[in-house]
Amino acid sequence: QVQLVESGGGLVQPGGSLRLSCAASGRFFSAYAMAWYRQAPGKQRELVASITTSGGTNYADSVKGRFTISRDNVKNTVYLQMNSLKPEDTAVYNCNARRTTLTAREYDFWGQGTQVTVSS
Repeated sequence: QVQLVESGGGLVQPGGSLRLSCAASGRFFSAYAMAWYRQAPGKQRELVASITTSGGTNYADSVKGRFTISRDNVKNTVYLQMNSLKPEDTAVYNCNARRTTLTAREYDFWGQGTQVTVSS
């Protein structure tokens, strides 16, 4: 199975920035679509940002213009640059890797999560 390890979370003041990293094991990182999800206490998990195998990106409306997802296929790492952070960004952030084969077999892997807390 693909192993995903997130890092970079922490405590930051409103308006500050953090950069999350997700390091993946294995030889076929470039074949997976990658995404960042987050879940705050008492709330549903939501998709924050995603990036395709070819580099196309999508963002939740709540983070559009503030967050940037990117991937480095040489380092097998996906990043989430978070700027202008707000208290409502506080959540556990999880990295996700997803792939569907030509025979419709799905592969879906998750990291352990990293806590982001935005507070003054």
